[in-house]
Amino acid sequence: MEKALIFDCEFLTAPGSPSRFWCGPYDPDPVVAQIGVTKLGLTDPFPILDSMRIYVVPKDRNGNRIPLDPFFTKLTGITEDNLDADGVSLLAALKSVEEFAEGAKLWSWGKDEFNMVAISCYVEGVAPPLPASQFGNACDLLLKAGMRYEDLKTTRSNTLKDYYQIDHPDLRGHDALDDALSVAYVLQHLLGQEALVGQDFS
Repeated sequence: MEKALIFDCEFLTAPGSPSRFWCGPYDPDPVVAQIGVTKLGLTDPFPILDSMRIYVVPKDRNGNRIPLDPFFTKLTGITEDNLDADGVSLLAALKSVEEFAEGAKLWSWGKDEFNMVAISCYVEGVAPPLPASQFGNACDLLLKAGMRYEDLKTTRSNTLKDYYQIDHPDLRGHDALDDALSVAYVLQHLLGQEALVGQDFS
């Protein structure tokens, strides 16, 4: 293993949607609007090799663009202008992720592939280009590195820095690339401490 891929996605939400499990009559389908991916080198000094941020134009079940709820824009910083200027189709975004990954496993804090691939592709009626077997849960890596399960349950990707007391550049929570980088910097730290090794990412 020469590199690990860490990703995150931002998916549509509205006030109260999480407490309703996105089942309310006015809740949007939780389809992806932004994807962030970074490459982490798995040999010393474990550098951040590359990264990308993709804006995805969210579509509903009838193929219509879904307007962003102001709550979602406030939470993520993603605006309609971002989508107008840089947004691509879901399939184009996932193809870019596939090419960027070059067959390597994609790790996220949790199971973001459900929103990025499973739900989004189902809603749009497109075949997923990435198999479920290509994804991994970075929480498993932290457990392997010795993080207590009780701590893991109460720690978010953007608070890992504080938990491990490490310094890295300032990052914005609920930005897909920045959240991916939050996890990548912690994995970088654990690799440097020899709490993880490259084979753990296979």
